Amino acid sequence: MMKKITAHLFTLSTFVFFYSCNEQEETKHKTVIPEIEYRIAYNVLVDDQRDNYEVFSMQTDGNDKKNITNLSGVEWTYLSVKDKIYFISDKDTCERCFFLYRMDYDGKNVEQITNFQLRDSWMSSRNNGSELIVNPQTKLDSAFYIINTKGEILHKVYTGLTYFNDPTFSPDGKQIAFRGANKKFKKENGFIDEIYIMNENGSNLRQLTHYPASDTSAKWYNYHAGPPMWNVTENFISYQSFQNGKYSLYAVTPDGNKQWKLTENTNSEGWHCWSSDGKWLAIELFDKEQTQFHISLMNWETKELKILTDTTYKYQQSPNFFEVSKK
Repeated sequence: MMKKITAHLFTLSTFVFFYSCNEQEETKHKTVIPEIEYRIAYNVLVDDQRDNYEVFSMQTDGNDKKNITNLSGVEWTYLSVKDKIYFISDKDTCERCFFLYRMDYDGKNVEQITNFQLRDSWMSSRNNGSELIVNPQTKLDSAFYIINTKGEILHKVYTGLTYFNDPTFSPDGKQIAFRGANKKFKKENGFIDEIYIMNENGSNLRQLTHYPASDTSAKWYNYHAGPPMWNVTENFISYQSFQNGKYSLYAVTPDGNKQWKLTENTNSEGWHCWSSDGKWLAIELFDKEQTQFHISLMNWETKELKILTDTTYKYQQSPNFFEVSKK
């Protein structure tokens, strides 16, 4: 009996020894995945006289604000993919003639992406950032362009509408939501921008939002439906809209069956962006007279809202999230 127990203990100890060694060996070769933290990129009017806009960056607590473009003229960002920030700029061409550029999160390694001009428009990405949807100048084409990260045109998507702008991909990349209208210019009588959705090839176009016919508070220059943003975790589309005398955020489901007021803030709410995990909402806040624009951050679960910017600059707009590795 003793011999059997001794043999069993020897076998068990040998197993533990080899298991421990193998575990240490596996741990030694295991790839350590760095933690990711969000930062926010946003647009700032630095010099009104020179029409000088810059792209700024800050932490999600409002600290470490910095100018990461430092260029003359206009630089506006509407999209980041992981730690890369995309922005349009007129730095190498005529005033407000925009090409698309990309830079690292800290403003380094700036490179031009498109050799064709873009409209002032939000944009979106799919397939892990390998494809972007952008809006070329109307003098070039009447379609959205799906391009790769080298700026090469992969597909042209025609909407069939007179006006179209601010495209965003669905989470699976198979649909495109955008702002559209049946009139070409905002000043045209009857121009009402709404959120539309279509398949990635332009088929099955449908209008999602319907501005209340009884609401006459919006002027010609106000958004009836501003640039759409897709919440990937709860699968709804958010947008700003001037209703009841102020801008607020609203939402609509991709099938258009449900449309509702999304937030309840006393300030006006404008351009905004969701974090990739759907937990955070960065919102541009401003007073009714538009004397001061701030970037704020909302915890989507608790609805706690914090203003991140100060009054150093009047126009601080268009927040979007990017990701950096924690050191």
